Amino acid sequence: MSQIPFSTLTLSPALLQNLDTLGYTSMTPIQAKALPLMLKGVDVIGQGKTGSGKTAAFGLSLLTNLNVKRFRVQSLVLCPTRELADQVAKEIRTLARSIHNIKVLTLCGGMPMGPQIGSLEHGAHILVGTPGRILDHLEKDRIDLSELNTLVLDEADRMLDMGFQDALDAIIDEAPTDRQTLLFSATFPEQIQTVANRIMKNAELVKVEATHDNSSITQFFYKVGNDADRLNAVKKLLLKHRPESSVIFCNTKREVQEVAEELYQEGFDVIDLHGDLEQRDRNQSLVQFSNKSISILIATDVAARGLDVDNLDMVINYQLSRDPEVHVHRIGRTGRAGSKGMACSLFSSNEMHRVAQIDEYMDLPIEPIALPDEEVLSEATYQAEMVTIEISGGKKQKVRAGDILGALTGQDGIDGKKVGKINLFDMRSYVAVHKNVVKAALKKLENGKLKGRKFRARILK
Repeated sequence: MSQIPFSTLTLSPALLQNLDTLGYTSMTPIQAKALPLMLKGVDVIGQGKTGSGKTAAFGLSLLTNLNVKRFRVQSLVLCPTRELADQVAKEIRTLARSIHNIKVLTLCGGMPMGPQIGSLEHGAHILVGTPGRILDHLEKDRIDLSELNTLVLDEADRMLDMGFQDALDAIIDEAPTDRQTLLFSATFPEQIQTVANRIMKNAELVKVEATHDNSSITQFFYKVGNDADRLNAVKKLLLKHRPESSVIFCNTKREVQEVAEELYQEGFDVIDLHGDLEQRDRNQSLVQFSNKSISILIATDVAARGLDVDNLDMVINYQLSRDPEVHVHRIGRTGRAGSKGMACSLFSSNEMHRVAQIDEYMDLPIEPIALPDEEVLSEATYQAEMVTIEISGGKKQKVRAGDILGALTGQDGIDGKKVGKINLFDMRSYVAVHKNVVKAALKKLENGKLKGRKFRARILK
């Protein structure tokens, strides 16, 4: 597809100049198809995978609709998880850098209600949040949607999977009928069409096909017998290839927990993602995986949606997805940004129909290959090279990444090359350091100061 510049759109000079400074010159396929329609005020259903550029697409549209002089809620973006809501709000703020006095407020469950109530009392232009928490505030009359002009449902399929249907219906009932509605979904089950028919007016469908790049992702399929064989196969693949960062996809929460427990008992660095985790535990798990302190993440498709991890070496499908399009989304998490990736899929005799569906959908002849030999199981398990240190201070205490790096590498400090990713939250910060300097790093943080004060620090296990 030819590269279409943003300058061809009816965007304000300030937005175009900001896009240029951000290095956004040409539109992605979904942006090129959706933005001209959205800027005309048309309701749009967008289907595209994570990383397709949909957030910037609807972000530019709602910013164009915004009257910054009216300090009222004019746009509402609903997301299935706090992680995605934080990502979306951050990108909208980045896109809006050239607009003065704009306020984007994030409202999600798992966070204290008090500060959110205080922020709402001061007003906002754009709300980004999860359906449950948005509805909580609406029911207590803390949010006024009377001047809403744009409603966005991001990852609508996942919100329905997570049981948000009733909350979505209640929120939409409170929104003005004279509005623009934008709906984005990675997959398009019948339930999504039903929702779209009910809440949208003459919506245009914009679809960017999920594609698989054979040059960046190598796929392997392995035939197995029972669940014990599957677990053995997973261990063989991990020990054979020893990926620094890998995701294992299961179809159910129970499978996630069983596989995680088995691998943990065998000595692998592993975490699992499921709906029963407290928000703080979920945050810690995602931080440890993204900063390479944990090498293996096990999750269902719902739990892993929106996961933002660079340089993922391997994806393992413990069981094949029931939907070939979801299979493409799974394996598309590896081999990004020009790097090479590997996708290994396990299947049994009664899953042959799923193999055939993937074969047909991807136009990829599938030939099962043999698993690594049994002798690989005698090799020692491998551990991540990094460790995460938690610091009891974050954005609310004005702590910045540079402060943490400086405290670690200052006088008689550790080598800066031994410091990995730094993540900042409101009340906590996390820094990854190499295992061989973790004691020295912890001592520097415990004995030193950030922003002129001492903070507690501990190693996350």
